[in-house]
Amino acid sequence: MKSDKVPLKDYCVVDVRDDDRIGGHIKGSHNSPSSVFLDKVNELVEQTKDVPVVIFHCALSQVRGPKAARIYSETRDLLQIDGKDSQHEVYILRGGFQDFQAKFRKDPELVEQWDAEIWGEWSI
Repeated sequence: MKSDKVPLKDYCVVDVRDDDRIGGHIKGSHNSPSSVFLDKVNELVEQTKDVPVVIFHCALSQVRGPKAARIYSETRDLLQIDGKDSQHEVYILRGGFQDFQAKFRKDPELVEQWDAEIWGEWSI
């Protein structure tokens, strides 16, 4: 992210947290809540079809993030087989936003709208 790479051109960070997204997020991330992800995956694929690297996360990246990444990846893979999509890579952010904010919450180039009151004990 701290490079010459351009969000939504070179990469896209997809945050699938629902109401738990309040209190901060990765700067420039796209919110696609898990509660409606399946219904809107085709829209997300259309918006990111030219993006070669897509990174998914949720709070911990243990359930929602990996599930959304799998659905997204399968959708794009099917399009690629039909010649309607380009080469792409899909990743899952290890540790989710919880680990990311613990390391980078003080860096405004990486985290925005971070709120210590919401994170409480995790902000130590």
